[in-house]
Amino acid sequence: MSIQKSNIITVKPDGRLFFGKKIYKCALGKSGVSKNKREGDGATPVGTFPIREVFYRPDRVAKPKGQIPISKLKPNDAWSDDPQHDNYNKKVSMPHEGRIERLWRTDHAYDIIVVIGYNDEPVKIASGSAIFIHIASDNYKKTRGCIALKCSDLEEIISKIPATCFITISPQN
Repeated sequence: MSIQKSNIITVKPDGRLFFGKKIYKCALGKSGVSKNKREGDGATPVGTFPIREVFYRPDRVAKPKGQIPISKLKPNDAWSDDPQHDNYNKKVSMPHEGRIERLWRTDHAYDIIVVIGYNDEPVKIASGSAIFIHIASDNYKKTRGCIALKCSDLEEIISKIPATCFITISPQN
């Protein structure tokens, strides 16, 4: 996979996301960005990572248009954030042993989820899990480590990213 400027999303610690010729406002982790991400630290990991796939809530939003794999979420979908479990940092179905994060939420944050390929090839235990791009709250409240955008901005970005895309989370503005 080659990394070219046309297939890179760049995120700065001050809450700016650059893609194409546009700059978008985004929320990041409540602990800022970190080169040493750990499970539960509230930081957004620094580095360059592949964009893996998109999930969406079919009961709330239309299927996003895009070239990357896009799948419907189901009410029993979750993500394992339990470092002690074999499925750590993987999508799982409930019921599930071990700690999980529900993907079918009552709020709208996960109506659209872009999965960032952070800590997944290979998975390093307790190095962080469930790092997504998702929908921001109205006031862009800080996240637990994800990147959050306004829904219309997220849909626009998904529609324009190529089948092979990367995100670079920078340690400095």
